[in-house]
Amino acid sequence: MDNVVTEPSSRAPLFSDGLESRTRAAEMVLDGAKVAYWSYEPLRVTPETRTILVIHGFRGDHHGLLRVADQLPEMRLIMPDLPGFGRSAAFADAEHSVESYVRFVSDFMAALGLGPETVLLGHSFGSIVASHFVAAHPGTVSELILINPIAAPALEGPKGLMTKLAVLYYQAAARLPRRLGHGLLRSQLIVRVMSETMAKTKDKELRRFVHAQHSAYFSAFADRESLLEAFKASVGGNVADVAGSLSLPVLLIAGEKDEIATLPDQHTLLALLPDAHLDVIPGVGHLIHYETPEPAAGFIRRFLKDHSA
Repeated sequence: MDNVVTEPSSRAPLFSDGLESRTRAAEMVLDGAKVAYWSYEPLRVTPETRTILVIHGFRGDHHGLLRVADQLPEMRLIMPDLPGFGRSAAFADAEHSVESYVRFVSDFMAALGLGPETVLLGHSFGSIVASHFVAAHPGTVSELILINPIAAPALEGPKGLMTKLAVLYYQAAARLPRRLGHGLLRSQLIVRVMSETMAKTKDKELRRFVHAQHSAYFSAFADRESLLEAFKASVGGNVADVAGSLSLPVLLIAGEKDEIATLPDQHTLLALLPDAHLDVIPGVGHLIHYETPEPAAGFIRRFLKDHSA
């Protein structure tokens, strides 16, 4: 069983007592590489119980969505660490591209026997993978939920400069001698600056938790080569690229203060989707999964209930 607690003093207000009892850790081998994944079983099966496959964001792992899972005790959630992140090995013989991650989702679902009644959820970079998977495999899942979706090209618009600086950062880390490159990528100072920039909550305990999560898991990547490939994938694609092909019901959950996936871009994306609904959470940015899991879970629950027929 995986330990779901990072800060013992924060456990009571940030996680329920039931989450640990729901947790099942497992591993499988796909295309010669280890994949670690976690299942969070429902505390009680109800007519609303659904299976939700969760795809995490860039440089994250399954820990990032635990607070959302905790708020959905009637659901079964399955969360793999994407290849190259967390406890999953990098792809053995493939580039860490959107196409490779789409193939991974397909193979992972097949290995677990997840059928078309499955709900697919993606956060941030996971929204790119999830949407491109649905576009390539229509009818494979029943609903699509995107949290902080990457709705527009990362290299364009007001956030383009920051993205270009990030490109230089990853390129420099890849070109430096291995030890120095890894040191730059795993720099706790850089991780903390990133965390402080994205966190919008004024709650001191919650901010400490967010920073501790990033400190513990943001550097859990396999190697700098796969990380650079995955970064290029994360800034090279977006949900709008395939919006017209997403004919299933889609829920977008956006943060009012998101500077990475901006609110105007979410409204633009909404207009491109054939069957979609947008919920906006005020006062939060790109960390809905950490800072506001309760309203996010409420929107998910309502969306799935509305489309249960």
